Amino acid sequence: MSLTKKILIALILGIVVGVGLNFVPTDVFSVIDKYALDPVGQIFLNLIMMIVVPIVFISIVIGTAGMGDPAKLGKIGFQTISFYLVTTAIALLIGLGVGFLFQPGKAGVFNVEESFEAESAPPIMDTLINIIPENPFEALSNGDMLQIIAFALFIGIALAILGEKTKGIYNLFEQANEIFIYLVNLIMKTAPYGAFALIASAIGNSGLDALGSMFMYMLAVILALVIHATVTYSFAIKVLGKASPVKFFKEFFPAMSVGFSTSSSSATLPVSMQIAQEKLGVKKSISSFVQPLGATINMDGTGIMQAVATVFISQVYDIPLGVTEILLIILTATLASIGTAGVPSVGLIMLAMVLKQVGLPVEGIALIIGVDRLLDMIRTSVNISGDAVCAYVISEADIRSEAKQSK
Repeated sequence: MSLTKKILIALILGIVVGVGLNFVPTDVFSVIDKYALDPVGQIFLNLIMMIVVPIVFISIVIGTAGMGDPAKLGKIGFQTISFYLVTTAIALLIGLGVGFLFQPGKAGVFNVEESFEAESAPPIMDTLINIIPENPFEALSNGDMLQIIAFALFIGIALAILGEKTKGIYNLFEQANEIFIYLVNLIMKTAPYGAFALIASAIGNSGLDALGSMFMYMLAVILALVIHATVTYSFAIKVLGKASPVKFFKEFFPAMSVGFSTSSSSATLPVSMQIAQEKLGVKKSISSFVQPLGATINMDGTGIMQAVATVFISQVYDIPLGVTEILLIILTATLASIGTAGVPSVGLIMLAMVLKQVGLPVEGIALIIGVDRLLDMIRTSVNISGDAVCAYVISEADIRSEAKQSK
């Protein structure tokens, strides 16, 4: 049986078991979760997180050095960021449109006495300044993705310019990359078990009451995510990538399932890069740059959640949103995605920023916390798909450009 089928079966079984665990006594569920589901899920997560930092660092160094020309790196960087900003803006517009259409938060339906302590996100300027690490080894130790990417880019550019002088170091990075690709393949054999445990635990913890009371909000978010994936990404794959969207998503499904079960773009990175390079034919030099950057700054799925949640909270508190507020939501949410680590539930911090910007009560976030973990799983799948689509489109354009030049 293929890995894709095993993971799909694990996902379905995890959902069924998670729903079933809502009907067992709380103390029984606690024992099952503590001694069975949580350990299996955490071991799987730890296995993946173990290789995230080294594989990102090594891949970006190799990718940058492999491009050779720093001007080409600048061109691809511009194309990547442009693609991410445009798709994020489209995602936010879709989220706002679905939110206004569904009206999930009619005033008086929900209890608005809930409280939520909002964590503060760093100012955008501080984030931009801190891209350059004072201590690169500390950045590697802490897993600060933007700083790791910046340091790796410098190393890669130096290797590209020095060429033959540093051929031995470049070969060392190539060999290290082979080791980590092997480890990714090895770890993926445990993916069905990890996915089952993580999903069963998440649904068991959320409870059916939370799902029922938030059904319209969940439906609006899921619909917006599906529209963005099937329309925006399919358009990019078909028109810009000159390929079949069905084939693309079929090949990329294992990575989407890992993203679904881990709720972390960073944790899924080794798997999504491997599939993009080996199954989708994305050039290693482009995949190694575009996808790690996307895991850090490109969060279309999170943007959709923020848009729908903002509309939802405005309706619950009966505070209408005007054109100015809608534009502020799009601008703030797009900028907030820059420098935000791809970890579970970081979207809530970004949402707090958006709500403050448009004058809505941050306490309203408490209403959606109960189901956010489940929605986080779906939007992470969309986030990593957007990264892969960008890498694929840019890679195909680069291949066509090289073919023209060779004629």
